[in-house]
Amino acid sequence: MNCNNCPRRCATDRVTSLGFCHATAEPEAAAICIHRGEEPPISGQRGICNIFFAHCNLQCIYCQNRDISRALPSPTLASACVGVQAIVDRVQQLLPETENIVGFVSPTHYAHAIPAIVDELHRRGLFPTTVYNTGGYDSVETLRSLAPYIDIYLPDFKYSDPALALRYSHAADYPQVALAALREMYNQKGSALPTDERGLAFRGIIVRHLVLPGQVGNSLGVLDTLADLSTNLHIALMAQYFPPSDGLPDQLNRTLTQAEYDRVTAHLRHLGLYRGWVQELDSQAHYRPDFSRPNPFETDNR
Repeated sequence: MNCNNCPRRCATDRVTSLGFCHATAEPEAAAICIHRGEEPPISGQRGICNIFFAHCNLQCIYCQNRDISRALPSPTLASACVGVQAIVDRVQQLLPETENIVGFVSPTHYAHAIPAIVDELHRRGLFPTTVYNTGGYDSVETLRSLAPYIDIYLPDFKYSDPALALRYSHAADYPQVALAALREMYNQKGSALPTDERGLAFRGIIVRHLVLPGQVGNSLGVLDTLADLSTNLHIALMAQYFPPSDGLPDQLNRTLTQAEYDRVTAHLRHLGLYRGWVQELDSQAHYRPDFSRPNPFETDNR
């Protein structure tokens, strides 16, 4: 297949070679597990069944999932699955223990496989709510092709600063690409986030933004962009950044300060972005997945 799933448009034949993300033609899930750390309307009490795809089309230098996202040969991991059938087999095992929600995490480079995964779930009599949990660097064409298969979009909006996007994620065009993608998601779902009697969302958009240390101006610009689109969007503002490795450049060798986060949260309120969630600053001591374990987010390996 000549891949043009994402805005990089490598046109790589993934059967015979590897493009920017190093993904192969068959979908590779580096981990499939129950995750209870997502936003409340997605996690609920019992959690979501998340499919963490290997590789990524952004390659952010500070990625907390770097053990599985880097453009390297596929790692041997505790719960890796390759191919639609193997992925669905694992989801089918876990789904009854969850809120009947399936998340596709870092899915852009395997977007072509999502319809087949959803169709196979339906063929087996399984009809979960589906969540597209993306870094935000998506093409409008790909999102339109996924419209019948995705119930909730959960995109990051990482950058308003093109120079920062280039330096940290090799994508100077990220701000305009992510905005075009978000507009398409908005056109499909609107700004509402309807929930059922259990408080679980079944349609809509939640936009995430991770505040990076030393880059308050970038975050203020992101919030301005989101408010311009709609002040009714549900925003998840995140403070969990922790340096994933040694030797990172600039301010990335430290965590966010209270003063930096206060400036961003104050701007969020100033813009009238009241729908959503603001993560506690002490979250930076948590949310450190270990993909050598069957469940990267639980220490007891259940």
